[in-house]
Amino acid sequence: MNRAYSGVNLAVLRGHNAALVLDLLRTAGDEGISRLELAERTGLTPQGVSKITARLREQGLVTDTGRRASTGGKPRTVLRLVPDAGYAVGLHLDRDELTAVLVDLAGAVVAERRSPLAFGAGGDAVVEAAASEVEALLADAGADAGADAGDADAGDPGHLDAQDPVHPEPPTPRVLGVGVALPGPLDHSSGVLHRVTGFPEWDGFPLRDALAARLGLPVVVDKDTNAAALGLALAGCGDSFAYLHLGTGLGAGLVLGGAPYRGPRTGAGEFGHQVIQLDGPPCGCGNRGCIEALCLAAVAAGSFDEAARVLGEGAANMVGLLDIDLVLLGGRTVAAAEEHFVEGVRAVLGERARRGGTVEVPVLRAPGSESVVVEGAAQLVLAPLFGRTHGHFPANRNDRNLS
Repeated sequence: MNRAYSGVNLAVLRGHNAALVLDLLRTAGDEGISRLELAERTGLTPQGVSKITARLREQGLVTDTGRRASTGGKPRTVLRLVPDAGYAVGLHLDRDELTAVLVDLAGAVVAERRSPLAFGAGGDAVVEAAASEVEALLADAGADAGADAGDADAGDPGHLDAQDPVHPEPPTPRVLGVGVALPGPLDHSSGVLHRVTGFPEWDGFPLRDALAARLGLPVVVDKDTNAAALGLALAGCGDSFAYLHLGTGLGAGLVLGGAPYRGPRTGAGEFGHQVIQLDGPPCGCGNRGCIEALCLAAVAAGSFDEAARVLGEGAANMVGLLDIDLVLLGGRTVAAAEEHFVEGVRAVLGERARRGGTVEVPVLRAPGSESVVVEGAAQLVLAPLFGRTHGHFPANRNDRNLS
């Protein structure tokens, strides 16, 4: 029995046990998994697993996918997750651009939109812009995602337009909620922003509640780097790493001990505002000599090698402080000069390791680095369904997808 998946047969833990089963179905993919295997891996009784999977089938989340030969007795029925049984919206609010994706339960992107964003216009204007993009995204996806989600009910007359019984109205995708990723600092638990660097007008704005009221959907808010780290952990990138995001700003998302680490006030990962040059150039945060200011100044001057060296010094400090196993790089600025940044940061960490007699920590481009934040934002909504909001990711260890 895998202790990380261990379930308890108590009525109060029905939701917890269902999440264990759903997560194993998610990681099994199209191959599926039998009830007996689910019982073995969760520690639940076969009867308990049968009750859970029956309930999940009634909800349209799980379906049979054939039979698998058994070493003894009759062939086992194989179950799989139904990806189009539900969807989540991911929103990435950058300082100058908004990206929105619609993601199914398996994490596949089924629709995407991008548009310019004036983040400095303030909370009300950005909420309206974001809500409009979400509505347009769902309208765009209605014919494809909605039709698939509604196949099981295609014969239900309730799905037909009363004014035109010949042409059915496209069903609306079952959207579970909206995950929003944006620059911090902010409070993940309350969805309230703090003094975002360069945008003091956002201080105290209740983004989660404002967007939820506008859309009529549940909303989760987190820092862009935390969303990315969550998505990367779910994708199997390991249980001890830092994701460094260099775009219009610089920040870090942390996975420590197999779980995303935000800190008690969502303050962890404010990587860009560590001072490494006393009396250095001023930063938008009010300090001088911050890594973010030095990095972005070097990029603006066209010196990617210098920007990578500065980023590497900060990364080496983080590795020494946290003893992590891996550093992943992402963000549009990294994508524009990927080789410079990966090789430059790797060189600094390698030199530090040689001087200190320690193990050199790998430095890699984050998988799917251009979309890692927005897809991670969608996982802010989906992860709780699979019991992965704060927990570990054992199903993905030793299966790193780091091409």
